[in-house]
Amino acid sequence: MKHIRITVRPDVDRAPSFLRYLLEAEAHDEARAIDWNRGDSELSTHIYGIAGDGSRFAELARETAGVESVELSAADARVSYALIELRDAELPIFGGSATAIDRTGLVVRRPLVYRDGRIHGHIVGDPATLQATLDGLPESVSVQIDAIQQFPSADVNPATTLSDRQREALEVAVELGYYDTPREATHTDIAAELDCAPNTASDHLQKGEAKLVRAGLTAFTSSL
Repeated sequence: MKHIRITVRPDVDRAPSFLRYLLEAEAHDEARAIDWNRGDSELSTHIYGIAGDGSRFAELARETAGVESVELSAADARVSYALIELRDAELPIFGGSATAIDRTGLVVRRPLVYRDGRIHGHIVGDPATLQATLDGLPESVSVQIDAIQQFPSADVNPATTLSDRQREALEVAVELGYYDTPREATHTDIAAELDCAPNTASDHLQKGEAKLVRAGLTAFTSSL
């Protein structure tokens, strides 16, 4: 089983206006396809989170042929959420992609991240099955495989990058309240539990924290 990181480049000229809006770097800080559901053979439902002008996104979606309904939540907040119901047959960039991907052996991990004219995502499954899927995608969609890793990978579970001692130090730190506010433990307290010097405990914590922070930041950047 493999964890496959991909970058999708839709043909902007063939994309509906609300999708083009998600792909415009100047329009918002970031957008995400949080989840979707193909409820029947004709209609599908999608929920998007937009760190930008959600009202404009909803307006463009409502003007698009094939979009049945749009519900917008928290339009004035930093992140707006839109629930869209659309007809796949009238929007082949959605219907064709979904038909190609909906096959045994592949799981698309949510969310998909829209940034700088591209869509970044992760798929879990068999690389050969994925390649066959990519061959069946509509011409309006181009997909690049960026990385293939064993599943679970650090992208899926950052804790897999920790050494046993780093994991133990972090678990002890959490248990003793080191990360509480106000802080209830010190490096000396953690070192006593680990039976090591305070400087050693501090080193384990710093290296473990760095790995987890980098993994967390990666999940919110274009490199994913």
